[in-house]
Amino acid sequence: MKNSLPAPWTVTAQNLPEHRRNPIHTDEGAHAAGFPRALVAGVTTYAYLTHPVAKAWGVPWLANGGGHVRFRKPVFDQDTVLCEPFMKDDSVFIHAVTSEPEQPRVVFEAFEAAPAALAIRTGHVLRTVEYTLKGEHGTERGLLAGEDLPLYREHNLVHPAVWPTLANDVVHTQIATGSWVHTRSIIRHHALVHAGAMCRIESAIVDRFNAGGERVVLDLHFIVDNTVVTSIEHEAIIKLP
Repeated sequence: MKNSLPAPWTVTAQNLPEHRRNPIHTDEGAHAAGFPRALVAGVTTYAYLTHPVAKAWGVPWLANGGGHVRFRKPVFDQDTVLCEPFMKDDSVFIHAVTSEPEQPRVVFEAFEAAPAALAIRTGHVLRTVEYTLKGEHGTERGLLAGEDLPLYREHNLVHPAVWPTLANDVVHTQIATGSWVHTRSIIRHHALVHAGAMCRIESAIVDRFNAGGERVVLDLHFIVDNTVVTSIEHEAIIKLP
């Protein structure tokens, strides 16, 4: 994989019906928060940004790669999104570029090899939850939003956007009480995961602070067969200013 620069890819951004539970992903909720139209879920934009990387680097990246995704500005429903790769200081970045004035909207620094999983830091421990990794939580996560890379179905592998999607489920069900915004994630893959597996999620809030709203930082472990297969540091604004 070393120094293999992915090819650019373009897609039309779209929200999934499930995202309506967060009002910011509806026109009405976006207007109330001061935005012109519905924001596309960050995990959907992340799914788009993984397309060039997974296509270029394949199964090894899913097994032991990852990256740091930062949501700088919103991607709006029905935006045309160019996922544009480039290299800087031997690191591969993918930018999400739209027609809005301030670009890029999202920056993804892809890791070819992730470090080993660290212990969850001390904090407010959240309720452990379990998911069966199938359908939208398996091979279909990207396809539902227009990310059509066949790799996942061909090898029966969980789509990498499932991990921050499930992290968002933890935020939505255990922390946030109204509109909230996913701001960044550091995602580390530690093993391949096949669709149909049962996954346990252990997590804790490890930081709270104010910056453009009330924010939380979570550490999450995704555990299959008593092995941490993915770990994430996940940040969200849970109360907008």
